[in-house]
Amino acid sequence: MRLLTATLSPTPVPWLPVLANIEPPALRRKAAVHKLITKAVEHEECALHDDFVFPSQQKLMSRKPLWSNIQPLNTTARWRDDWKLAVVVNNFFVEDPAIRQPGFDLPRRQWCLLNRFRTAQGHCGAYHKRWGLASNVIVLKSRRE
Repeated sequence: MRLLTATLSPTPVPWLPVLANIEPPALRRKAAVHKLITKAVEHEECALHDDFVFPSQQKLMSRKPLWSNIQPLNTTARWRDDWKLAVVVNNFFVEDPAIRQPGFDLPRRQWCLLNRFRTAQGHCGAYHKRWGLASNVIVLKSRRE
């Protein structure tokens, strides 16, 4: 997602799906598991059908099979809730993470710059020092006369 959004490495991870307009990986995985289990339960000829309909006794209590907590998942609503709870800089710029953000259709160079402003992660002397790309940072101070 960093390639799609053209953000820098220190960009907070919750920003990446929002800028790329792709649901977060955890939510996509849960939706895929739910789809797989639903398909296996509906089709008796499926090899996994018996495993989901007639689960075997759990041997280790620490193991939690996929089918133990199956619930319909509204990924968009869950994504919105997760975004409201996310503690990232400038998250107030985005009210709904599930929609394309303004400027999505800009040329690549402007889109990159806009994303770096949104996430407050850009190329400047202070960040170069923090990342180890510069040995020192020159700070200009105004003279008091």
